[in-house]
Amino acid sequence: QVQLVESGGGLVQAGGSLRLSCAASGRTFNRWAMGWFRQAPGKEREFVAVINRSGGSTYYADSVKGRFTISKDNAKNTVDLQMNSLRPEDTALYYCAAKTKGVDYDAWGQGTQVTVSS
Repeated sequence: QVQLVESGGGLVQAGGSLRLSCAASGRTFNRWAMGWFRQAPGKEREFVAVINRSGGSTYYADSVKGRFTISKDNAKNTVDLQMNSLRPEDTALYYCAAKTKGVDYDAWGQGTQVTVSS
């Protein structure tokens, strides 16, 4: 059983920064690609960023490219999302997710709320 726990969410003014962290259980974290997703009320969950198993390759949604940075620390079993230049439209519940079997996201955290005020 894989457990993912997000932290670091909060209320921030537009233009500010937040760093989200996701702590994972499991002995094979170094084999998992990890992603961040977000969901705002009334909207579908959307992809934010993904990082490969080694942490050497990343991909971002156009809406966050240049502002957000995903990173993975296999020694600590954590994946982070550094969020800079935040905008009100970034307001959402942010989830981390894992591809523990290398095909689809099959493990999800509980989510952490990010609210950006104008």
